[in-house]
Amino acid sequence: MSASYGIKFTPQNQGKAPALTLDDLRDASKHIKFIRVQWVDFINTVRYRVLPVGYFLDLCSSARPGFTIDSNVLGLVFVSLAEGFDSCWEYLYSPDLATLRICPYAPGHASVMGWFQQKEHITGKDGKETLDVDLCPRTTLRRIEENAKQECNVEFLVGFEAEFILLKSTDPVEVINNRGYCSSTALPSGSLEAKVLEEIAECLVKAGIDLQMYHAEAASGQYEVVTGPLTPLKAADALVFTRETIYNVASKHGLRATFAPRLSNNGSDPGSGAHTHISLHSPSAPPLPPSPDAHLTALEAAFVSGLLASLPAACALTLPTRASYARMDDGVWSGGTWAAWGPDNRETPVRLCPAKVNHFEVKCVDGTANPHLVLAALLGAGLHGVRKGRRLEVKGTREMPASLSEEERASLGIKDRMPRELDEARQNLAGPAGAVLRDVLGEGLVDAYLRVNQKLDKCMEEGTPEEVTRRMIENY
Repeated sequence: MSASYGIKFTPQNQGKAPALTLDDLRDASKHIKFIRVQWVDFINTVRYRVLPVGYFLDLCSSARPGFTIDSNVLGLVFVSLAEGFDSCWEYLYSPDLATLRICPYAPGHASVMGWFQQKEHITGKDGKETLDVDLCPRTTLRRIEENAKQECNVEFLVGFEAEFILLKSTDPVEVINNRGYCSSTALPSGSLEAKVLEEIAECLVKAGIDLQMYHAEAASGQYEVVTGPLTPLKAADALVFTRETIYNVASKHGLRATFAPRLSNNGSDPGSGAHTHISLHSPSAPPLPPSPDAHLTALEAAFVSGLLASLPAACALTLPTRASYARMDDGVWSGGTWAAWGPDNRETPVRLCPAKVNHFEVKCVDGTANPHLVLAALLGAGLHGVRKGRRLEVKGTREMPASLSEEERASLGIKDRMPRELDEARQNLAGPAGAVLRDVLGEGLVDAYLRVNQKLDKCMEEGTPEEVTRRMIENY
């Protein structure tokens, strides 16, 4: 009997489009009356406009489907704008019909994602005419995904773990229960929390989301929904839909679901993350140095090398709030404080999960981060390692790096610390450590993102600790 386990996923057997078409919208028996045209901004707020289905169909039959929208929507932080954003021009927001899904949590509604586009052609960096907006997170991720296939013959599958806490009250903050990890008492039949989780699951399955499981997590009132794997853009879109489903179903039952990284800094409960699982697939990868580790292929080794080199800078995108760093610590299964990797090691930010097809769990991601930007950064950093043929100098470890001596870490090639606070992460992204990511994502996008993140930080941290916590819950 083979020691291999698990289902073998490939880009060819995953990533199917949701089964909702324009003809379905025209079919009165489907009872779809409204379309939520959605986008996710730099502060990971899901925003949308609601269109009657008839008007949406008219737009889709026009020469260039879409509607105009202020160019400042990506730089909006609550009710104010980040520096450098204004209302002096507009974009066209064009729906991506491949993302059309029913919203079972909102009867009569469907949702669709889209692309920010220029209203008129401009000359791109390659000298060719384009309608692309460099600041569009979905466009950026699509470009990186397409470049991986065209330049390196590499494809990816991505799955997410969405951790959240159900609250009975936000003022004062009161969790729905005090149960623990995978505890049956956290989901007793007939309880409100069991009804909410079951309805979330039913809504996701009905909408065509690849739901794998749900269960109680370690913190009080905490649960996890596991989805995937899908190709990167579809996976990020599916995570947005999953979070909207969780929020809305919880609200329907008088609860608040929060993806806040941590509700307190007292260390009594672990935080909530958005652990990101990535696998690489290639029938013929480019020539690469041999893998120094028997667990990894040459392609995986080059990818991990590139990823680890940029991870301390990527945290500005994957851990974008001060609360994010209250979750990241040693000894609490959150990935630890050193840029390292290891087989089945939850104390490294990159955990190798050996199975029929290896995949990597990146633990330094949470629910305050825009998932399209997260994947653009992580995949872009790893692909840089592949393009450059980087040799993996960091050895895999089953030990907690923080528990090792300086000499022991040096022998493993572990030398880079993960940022311990948001300011340090932003400095990493803006400085030499972020050079690769600025090249991959674009200097303009990174500059705009940093300005928005600074504005967000200022707005989030005003007031007493209780006010800061409530604001975090209200927005995430």
